Amino acid sequence: MIQRIQSVWLFLASAAIFALFLFPYLQYSDIGGVGQALKVTGKFRGLEGQAIREELFIFQTIATVLLGFFPLYIIFRYKDRRLQIQLIILEVVLVVLFGFWLYTAASSALSEARQFLSARNIGVGFFLLPICIIFLLMAMGGIRKDEKLIRSAERLR
Repeated sequence: MIQRIQSVWLFLASAAIFALFLFPYLQYSDIGGVGQALKVTGKFRGLEGQAIREELFIFQTIATVLLGFFPLYIIFRYKDRRLQIQLIILEVVLVVLFGFWLYTAASSALSEARQFLSARNIGVGFFLLPICIIFLLMAMGGIRKDEKLIRSAERLR
Protein backbone atom coordinates (compact mmCIF):
# COMPACT_ATOMS: atom_id res chain seq x y z
CA MET A 1 0.00 0.00 0.00
CA ILE A 2 2.73 2.44 0.92
CA GLN A 3 4.56 1.63 -2.32
CA ARG A 4 1.54 2.87 -4.27
CA ILE A 5 1.36 6.09 -2.24
CA GLN A 6 5.00 6.98 -2.85
CA SER A 7 4.55 6.19 -6.54
CA VAL A 8 1.67 8.65 -6.67
CA TRP A 9 3.81 11.37 -5.07
CA LEU A 10 6.61 10.73 -7.55
CA PHE A 11 4.15 10.78 -10.45
CA LEU A 12 2.74 14.11 -9.21
CA ALA A 13 6.28 15.52 -8.95
CA SER A 14 6.87 14.50 -12.55
CA ALA A 15 3.56 16.06 -13.63
CA ALA A 16 4.47 19.32 -11.87
CA ILE A 17 7.73 19.50 -13.82
CA PHE A 18 6.01 18.73 -17.11
CA ALA A 19 3.45 21.46 -16.36
CA LEU A 20 6.27 23.95 -16.99
CA PHE A 21 5.61 23.37 -20.68
CA LEU A 22 2.11 24.82 -20.23
CA PHE A 23 2.65 27.71 -17.85
CA PRO A 24 5.11 30.61 -18.18
CA TYR A 25 7.48 31.31 -15.33
CA LEU A 26 7.66 35.03 -16.15
CA GLN A 27 5.19 37.48 -17.67
CA TYR A 28 5.99 41.13 -18.28
CA SER A 29 5.58 44.03 -20.68
CA ASP A 30 8.62 45.29 -22.54
CA ILE A 31 9.53 48.95 -23.08
CA GLY A 32 7.03 49.28 -25.93
CA GLY A 33 4.20 47.84 -23.84
CA VAL A 34 4.08 44.52 -25.70
CA GLY A 35 3.36 41.50 -23.50
CA GLN A 36 6.20 39.02 -23.11
CA ALA A 37 6.30 35.59 -21.48
CA LEU A 38 9.12 33.19 -20.69
CA LYS A 39 8.44 29.47 -20.77
CA VAL A 40 10.93 26.65 -20.68
CA THR A 41 10.42 26.30 -24.44
CA GLY A 42 11.33 29.90 -25.23
CA LYS A 43 10.53 33.59 -25.13
CA PHE A 44 7.07 34.48 -26.39
CA ARG A 45 5.59 37.79 -27.51
CA GLY A 46 1.89 38.54 -27.58
CA LEU A 47 0.85 39.84 -30.98
CA GLU A 48 -2.81 40.28 -31.96
CA GLY A 49 -3.98 37.67 -29.46
CA GLN A 50 -1.41 35.10 -30.59
CA ALA A 51 1.71 33.95 -28.77
CA ILE A 52 4.66 34.12 -31.12
CA ARG A 53 7.96 32.54 -30.12
CA GLU A 54 10.91 34.89 -30.49
CA GLU A 55 13.63 32.66 -29.04
CA LEU A 56 13.98 28.94 -28.49
CA PHE A 57 15.42 27.75 -25.17
CA ILE A 58 16.59 24.30 -26.21
CA PHE A 59 18.70 23.61 -23.11
CA GLN A 60 15.88 24.55 -20.75
CA THR A 61 13.54 22.31 -22.74
CA ILE A 62 15.94 19.36 -22.55
CA ALA A 63 16.57 19.93 -18.83
CA THR A 64 12.83 20.05 -18.16
CA VAL A 65 12.25 16.77 -19.99
CA LEU A 66 15.08 15.07 -18.09
CA LEU A 67 13.87 16.43 -14.73
CA GLY A 68 10.34 15.30 -15.57
CA PHE A 69 11.28 11.74 -16.46
CA PHE A 70 13.64 11.27 -13.52
CA PRO A 71 10.86 10.76 -10.89
CA LEU A 72 9.26 8.22 -13.21
CA TYR A 73 12.58 6.38 -13.31
CA ILE A 74 12.74 6.50 -9.49
CA ILE A 75 9.38 4.74 -9.27
CA PHE A 76 10.82 1.65 -10.96
CA ARG A 77 13.71 1.43 -8.49
CA TYR A 78 11.28 0.19 -5.81
CA LYS A 79 13.35 -2.87 -4.91
CA ASP A 80 16.22 -0.72 -3.59
CA ARG A 81 14.73 1.84 -1.21
CA ARG A 82 18.09 3.35 -0.25
CA LEU A 83 18.82 4.07 -3.89
CA GLN A 84 15.35 5.59 -4.24
CA ILE A 85 16.02 7.98 -1.36
CA GLN A 86 19.40 8.96 -2.80
CA LEU A 87 17.85 9.56 -6.22
CA ILE A 88 15.08 11.68 -4.68
CA ILE A 89 17.68 13.81 -2.89
CA LEU A 90 19.52 14.20 -6.20
CA GLU A 91 16.27 15.21 -7.90
CA VAL A 92 15.56 17.83 -5.21
CA VAL A 93 19.04 19.32 -5.69
CA LEU A 94 18.59 19.34 -9.47
CA VAL A 95 15.19 21.04 -9.18
CA VAL A 96 16.69 23.72 -6.91
CA LEU A 97 19.50 24.31 -9.41
CA PHE A 98 16.98 24.41 -12.24
CA GLY A 99 14.95 26.97 -10.30
CA PHE A 100 18.07 29.10 -9.91
CA TRP A 101 18.65 28.82 -13.66
CA LEU A 102 15.08 29.98 -14.36
CA TYR A 103 15.55 32.85 -11.88
CA THR A 104 18.70 34.06 -13.64
CA ALA A 105 17.01 33.80 -17.04
CA ALA A 106 14.04 35.79 -15.73
CA SER A 107 16.29 38.43 -14.16
CA SER A 108 18.29 38.89 -17.35
CA ALA A 109 15.10 39.20 -19.45
CA LEU A 110 13.72 41.78 -17.04
CA SER A 111 16.97 43.75 -16.97
CA GLU A 112 16.70 44.10 -20.77
CA ALA A 113 13.22 45.58 -20.24
CA ARG A 114 14.54 47.78 -17.38
CA GLN A 115 12.32 46.09 -14.81
CA PHE A 116 12.82 44.11 -11.64
CA LEU A 117 11.49 40.73 -10.58
CA SER A 118 8.38 41.28 -8.49
CA ALA A 119 5.14 39.54 -7.56
CA ARG A 120 3.34 40.95 -10.60
CA ASN A 121 5.91 39.49 -13.02
CA ILE A 122 6.13 35.98 -11.65
CA GLY A 123 4.23 33.33 -13.58
CA VAL A 124 2.68 30.07 -12.45
CA GLY A 125 5.78 28.15 -13.50
CA PHE A 126 7.84 29.50 -10.61
CA PHE A 127 5.38 27.99 -8.14
CA LEU A 128 5.51 24.55 -9.77
CA LEU A 129 9.09 23.93 -8.64
CA PRO A 130 8.39 24.20 -4.88
CA ILE A 131 5.30 22.02 -5.39
CA CYS A 132 7.51 19.43 -7.09
CA ILE A 133 9.95 19.52 -4.18
CA ILE A 134 7.10 19.03 -1.71
CA PHE A 135 5.88 15.98 -3.66
CA LEU A 136 9.39 14.54 -3.73
CA LEU A 137 9.80 15.00 0.02
CA MET A 138 6.44 13.34 0.63
CA ALA A 139 7.55 10.39 -1.52
CA MET A 140 10.74 10.17 0.53
CA GLY A 141 8.68 10.08 3.70
CA GLY A 142 6.60 7.25 2.25
CA ILE A 143 9.73 5.29 1.37
CA ARG A 144 11.06 5.71 4.91
CA LYS A 145 7.76 4.53 6.40
CA ASP A 146 7.85 1.53 4.08
CA GLU A 147 11.38 0.74 5.24
CA LYS A 148 10.33 0.93 8.92
CA LEU A 149 7.36 -1.35 8.26
CA ILE A 150 9.54 -3.95 6.57
CA ARG A 151 12.13 -3.82 9.38
CA SER A 152 9.46 -4.30 12.03
CA ALA A 153 7.96 -7.24 10.10
CA GLU A 154 11.39 -8.85 9.86
CA ARG A 155 11.87 -8.50 13.63
CA LEU A 156 8.59 -10.30 14.25
CA ARG A 157 9.70 -13.26 12.16
